[in-house]
Amino acid sequence: MIAGPNSTVGWRRTSDLSESYLIALGSNRRHGEHGRPHAVVHAAMEELSALGTVRDRSPVIASAPVGPAQRRFANAVAVLETDLLPPDLLRKLKRLEHAFGRRRGQAWGDRVLDLDIALWSGGTWRSRDLAIPHRGLAARGFVLDPAMAIASDWQAVTGGLALRHLHARLTRPRPLPREPLWSGR
Repeated sequence: MIAGPNSTVGWRRTSDLSESYLIALGSNRRHGEHGRPHAVVHAAMEELSALGTVRDRSPVIASAPVGPAQRRFANAVAVLETDLLPPDLLRKLKRLEHAFGRRRGQAWGDRVLDLDIALWSGGTWRSRDLAIPHRGLAARGFVLDPAMAIASDWQAVTGGLALRHLHARLTRPRPLPREPLWSGR
């Protein structure tokens, strides 16, 4: 299902009162009040409750830096139920990032807090500023790993696969490239 500001297709609610979202959280910089990235992610999970009801929280995991980032990340996911539609939730998540000290800068750089909407119970949303499911979801072990603890059966609209299937595709062993045993020389 596709919804968005210019869409003619409607969206559906999970109940009469709320939408459900899988929110990805990450940090790899200290915060003056909360301290190390692991604690920043825990504090941000608590702050999400100001936006709705946090139905579930994953454990916080450590993950390798991505792109130009230099420090290891602390990552987690949370299931949030709220009355907010995707663009409204995105605005509030960006305000929360800013309140934690995030400043716009280099893409993929170090950051105090990163909050992304990974999935939405309404299906797909596409606009200039927002894509749900998150475009990189299928390739992001740092989102899929913690999601296995709380939302493994959530269907990622893309291909109709559950998160556990995307995780299995990402983490399955792959054979090593085979070199010829003898080149004939």
